[in-house]
Amino acid sequence: MLQKNEKLTSPTIQKDIVNCFSKEMIKFVCDEIGKVVFGILVVESSDVSKKEQMTIVLRYIDRLGIVKERFIGVVHVLDTSSLTLKAAIDTVFSNINLSMAHVRGQSYDGVSNMSGAFNVVVAVAKKHDDVAELFEQLDWLVTVVCGSCKRKDMIRDIQKERVATEIGIGETETGKWLNQEISLVQAGDTR
Repeated sequence: MLQKNEKLTSPTIQKDIVNCFSKEMIKFVCDEIGKVVFGILVVESSDVSKKEQMTIVLRYIDRLGIVKERFIGVVHVLDTSSLTLKAAIDTVFSNINLSMAHVRGQSYDGVSNMSGAFNVVVAVAKKHDDVAELFEQLDWLVTVVCGSCKRKDMIRDIQKERVATEIGIGETETGKWLNQEISLVQAGDTR
């Protein structure tokens, strides 16, 4: 029984309680999976302090035939190379007594190096402050412009006038697939 002055509001106590619940839930999920095959979903991203992290979710079919997806945890990784991610997955699996031999499907989101796309651009941007700053400025610009319909319309009108002027004086070519309007997309770490 708790005494009157015990409120369990200490951050340390709260983290211990959450960790206990987490371990029990993961144990329940692993028991539910048993020796059946399952899939793994890995999402790579960086947190607000720009530390690389990997989220792991398991997808499996329970004894009643219902497809379930269960969050296993977030793991901080030094980088997002395939070897680092594999080592982190192996560590998580060994801690919760799952075997890679039972994995029948894998999905990686946000992990461009798994498909080989954009590796060089991301590596350069992370190592060179000027390139990283350029992408940050572009991201800021897209956020500001896309945040307002009036700003988008204003920039679209200015662009139309500029293209019309350049076509009129012969600086811009016309034809199929030329001078097409495209949308600005919010940038991610791999874009």
